[in-house]
Amino acid sequence: MPGAGKSAVGKELGRRLQRAFADSDVVIEQRIGCSIREYFEREGEAAFRQLEEQVLAELGEQGAGVVATGGGIVIRPANRACLQQSFRVVYLHAAPEDLYRRLRHDTKRPLLQVADPLARLRELYASRDGLYREVAHAVVETGRASVGAVVTDVQRQLQAASEG
Repeated sequence: MPGAGKSAVGKELGRRLQRAFADSDVVIEQRIGCSIREYFEREGEAAFRQLEEQVLAELGEQGAGVVATGGGIVIRPANRACLQQSFRVVYLHAAPEDLYRRLRHDTKRPLLQVADPLARLRELYASRDGLYREVAHAVVETGRASVGAVVTDVQRQLQAASEG
């Protein structure tokens, strides 16, 4: 979900594991030469989702280290298949209310530029939570935990999964 901590946790996890870190949204913005919000407004969601799918496939082919994706990556079946086949997926779970607390002043996320962002977060959660769980190899709660605590939990879950 937007605001779950994917970028912050991914960056710290990459540092701890001494692996490269890639944020698919940053890769997209570098490629298009503008913000995702601008691209979204100019080209529409369908064009953005197509570009997002291409970038994810490329990151999977490259065997990138730690990757943070945009929250809507799971919408497309091709992305869910790519995530399951090419990555160890950790779903950073947080309740919509916790996400709203983090994002209430955010102006960058196109899907949250609405009159009632909390209601929108609840809608997104209702439509995406099952998809996140479908592709996840592990689920880590991020509600009110610090980035460091979440990264430690992610490391613990990944270690347990590799031993199991």
